[in-house]
Amino acid sequence: MLQVQNISFGYTEKPVVQNIHFSVKKGQNIAVIGESGCGKSTLLKLIYGLYDLNEGNIFWNETEVLGTSFNLVPGMPFMKYLSQDFDLMPYITVAENVGKYLSNIFPEKKKARIQELLEIVEMTEYADVKAKYLSGGQQQRVALARVLALEPEVLLLDEPFSHIDNFRKNALRRNLFAYLKAQGITVIVATHDSTDALSFADETIVLQNGKMLAKANSHDLYNNPINKYVASLFGEVNELRLSQLINVEGEDELVLLYPHQLKVTENGVMNVLVKQSYFKGSHYLIKAVFDRKVIFFEHNSALATDTVVCLNFNI
Repeated sequence: MLQVQNISFGYTEKPVVQNIHFSVKKGQNIAVIGESGCGKSTLLKLIYGLYDLNEGNIFWNETEVLGTSFNLVPGMPFMKYLSQDFDLMPYITVAENVGKYLSNIFPEKKKARIQELLEIVEMTEYADVKAKYLSGGQQQRVALARVLALEPEVLLLDEPFSHIDNFRKNALRRNLFAYLKAQGITVIVATHDSTDALSFADETIVLQNGKMLAKANSHDLYNNPINKYVASLFGEVNELRLSQLINVEGEDELVLLYPHQLKVTENGVMNVLVKQSYFKGSHYLIKAVFDRKVIFFEHNSALATDTVVCLNFNI
């Protein structure tokens, strides 16, 4: 089990990570999401031992994760960390990069392992190509294969799919996370892509300004966001007063509604003025104005600008 115990850290006197506390079971996939600069990358570096904590402790099972003051070589041997800088060796081949840290004692075993890893990241046809000739997305896939080579107990991935085309990204995610789950590898992914959290993560951690706002099952976090900031990390969200939707006798609460929860009907509770329609493939995202506030909803076709439609909601 990974235990992060009330850790705080700052590059200067200003803290970047503040009083973060959570635990991760062996084999779990955890997504860390939040706006840029919220501390996602720093958190992964602290877990790996690249910096000395200002406060708190980190343990993997009974072993304490120690920073650079305690280790001549930064990092922990049972972990692997993939940063946004891939750090490949440009003048050797893809296969050589992947097998860089594998033993040469059994060459056939090493060759088979490299082949297996290249299949996972769909780079077998580039095995003999030097890394310097690869695109950014291809380099990222090779870097992913390399960190998997020695089968770490804990894998820390910082935006691991950021340079990869969408048509490859989806298949790669399925292959990679299925492999990690089958091997029982604990993985923490810092990401801007909500798909990483919703489709693959067992739990999601939300950071804001270096503080942890939530850690919960990804499905529950999406369906019951604690505030607009959390909901907005999964896409567009509307913040409305309950009194704008129904008659309220008690406290007038704020209600968060995703665009798919608002539907055009003949007798809706909201009359909105359409401003723009955005084609999303399976549907249109409609931008409209309601009570002098911009809102978004989904519809199966484009709607004419400056027309008024009625919406109903499904909470």
